[in-house]
Amino acid sequence: MQRFGLLLVYAVLAVVLSLLSDRFLTASNQITILRQAAINGIVAVGMTLVILTAGIDLSVGSVLALSSVVTADLLKDGMPVALGILIALSIGALMGMVNGLIITLGKIPPFIATLGMLTVGRGLTLMYTQGRPFTGLPDAFRFIGAGSLGPIPMPIIVAALTFLVAAIVLSRTRFGESVYLIGDNPVAARLAGINTNRMIVLVYMISGICSALAGLILIARLDSAQPVIGAGYEFNAIAAVVVGGTSFSGGEGSLLGTLLGTLLIETLNNGLILLDVSPLWEQVVKGVVIALALLFYKVINRSRK
Repeated sequence: MQRFGLLLVYAVLAVVLSLLSDRFLTASNQITILRQAAINGIVAVGMTLVILTAGIDLSVGSVLALSSVVTADLLKDGMPVALGILIALSIGALMGMVNGLIITLGKIPPFIATLGMLTVGRGLTLMYTQGRPFTGLPDAFRFIGAGSLGPIPMPIIVAALTFLVAAIVLSRTRFGESVYLIGDNPVAARLAGINTNRMIVLVYMISGICSALAGLILIARLDSAQPVIGAGYEFNAIAAVVVGGTSFSGGEGSLLGTLLGTLLIETLNNGLILLDVSPLWEQVVKGVVIALALLFYKVINRSRK
């Protein structure tokens, strides 16, 4: 019901938008949707793992911002591209690790811990940039955001690989089984010999790495790292995961659902732009979609019992 329901909603939305705008079904517009969905989708991959453990990560936008501006500054000063990318991913992993340690060792609820990191990360970003953007990134780096392999833009390729690897890990490895078990029943997970604290730290580190990777693609595409980059990305990622059917209580959900949720959210955003709807209504529409999705899944869960 969840998968077919999402597909049905996506199909209906696509039909309605194609009737209201003759630009919606053009190849260039569909590529635009996929390119934008790629960035949010990568962040949503990490968010899916976090929510599967019954957690939440509100810091993804700030992690994206700090890792991006530091890397952009280093790259414009001549640092090798590979080293710059490694530094960005390391910053993401470090910030995710801090989140995980605060949650596990400090016994702080994920909402509070990651809210604190959101504020710290955003403050560090503004301090580092002094409110100034970094531009003039090397062409070799810009390829991952603005280049393409044949007709397929690189952001779409990177996002597809990220989803594929994460889906294999979740469905075919002990790590994936542990993630689901921790979210479903943490006591049973500990009794089964799983080091739940270590697993939770790893999950938040993966979320940080995904956020940093998305940030690299974004600044490479824009050829600029702005001080306010990444603002609101936590909401987009959570929206995609929730609409995709991952339960906030943990232990239930899939990356296929997250992929469909991401495409649905970005298609909706694109449609609002094509129809010249005021940006002020965008958040309202997203909020309504999330509320309806939660109601839909609650009805399904009741019917199972």
